[in-house]
Amino acid sequence: MTTQPVVKRLALASRLENIPPYPFVARAERIRELKAGGHDVIRLDIGNPDLPPHPAVIEALYNSAQNPANHGYGGYAGKPALRRAFADYYARRFGVSLDPEREVLPLIGSKEGLINIGLALLNPGDVVLVPDPAYLTYSRGALLAEAEPYRVPLVPERNFMPDLESIPPEVLARARLLWINYPNNPTGAVASKDELAGIVDFCREHDILLCSDNPYADVTFDGVRAHSVLEVPGAKEIAVEFNSLSKTYNMAGWRVGVCVGNAEMVNALLRIKSNVDSGLFLAIQDAACVALNEVGKDWIAGRNAIYQRRRDILMEALPRLGLSATPPQAALYVWARVDGGDDVAYSEEALEEAHVSVTPGRIYGPAGRGYVRLSLVIGETRMREAIRRLSEWYTQRGG
Repeated sequence: MTTQPVVKRLALASRLENIPPYPFVARAERIRELKAGGHDVIRLDIGNPDLPPHPAVIEALYNSAQNPANHGYGGYAGKPALRRAFADYYARRFGVSLDPEREVLPLIGSKEGLINIGLALLNPGDVVLVPDPAYLTYSRGALLAEAEPYRVPLVPERNFMPDLESIPPEVLARARLLWINYPNNPTGAVASKDELAGIVDFCREHDILLCSDNPYADVTFDGVRAHSVLEVPGAKEIAVEFNSLSKTYNMAGWRVGVCVGNAEMVNALLRIKSNVDSGLFLAIQDAACVALNEVGKDWIAGRNAIYQRRRDILMEALPRLGLSATPPQAALYVWARVDGGDDVAYSEEALEEAHVSVTPGRIYGPAGRGYVRLSLVIGETRMREAIRRLSEWYTQRGG
């Protein structure tokens, strides 16, 4: 008699079962289905820059890729020239001095760093203080590290600054990490240097690592200047900052980011990364150096003027769309309150009936209920077409 082998059911790890699917994946699949059905869908839901990088950056990629020596591994910590380019950028842009060898770590896009810093720092049961609303990766990174996200509401009455004094003492006792993100996604708020200094003081008092996510520092409007948390004296004692070329230089698909700041934490992140990936493609590193070293303020200002004009077109139209908002000072989004308050119904009906995709605010946390996020990353012609469709749909809806 032959004994049949026992086949065990394959089960997911508990950490994965605790993490819902990334909502933009489901949205992209529905958009794909609508397009397959012959519908033209306009996407205002994602922050994917539509404008190209500076021509010199593209040329540098091409030239570097022609070199046969540049197709091997790129190095776990990146090329010295790239680390120096990031350090020089911080010195030039923020007046912050960084040691390229100890305080700068290039990343394969900042998103992987946002996840991996939690794996380097957190233990099961630790608390991560996460703004609400916020980019999903902050809370998802906590869950992957088997820590607990605690949401700190950002409200318009406080200019979307966190009320850190409202955090219960028992939560603070377990808190290891605080996330901030200014200029802010999704609200567009910008923090003053004094506000950042207050957050640094709070983290120092409570022995919490401050993680600043700062990819929109160079996407600002109306003459606003955004800051780095590392401008605050002594911030490197308790802080790291993540940055990216995605938004500053229109290089989202190139996946070039950086972690800078506290040397101990930068090294801990490198220990995780060196066990997970093998670094950036060398030709991309060379092109990133050109972006950081050679693309100047005038190019960035011209690009921001395009975004600002799109913002103004959208802001003028909001009342006709059943929405209201304060003009954002920075970033790529308009954070708009929905008349009637149902952000999910608004976004779903807009997609299905007007074929315009906007993001429901509750994706970013409970404080996002009643809002939708609209991106500024489509040209004026398509933006006006999206407005026309949404206006007609909202009128027919009885708005």
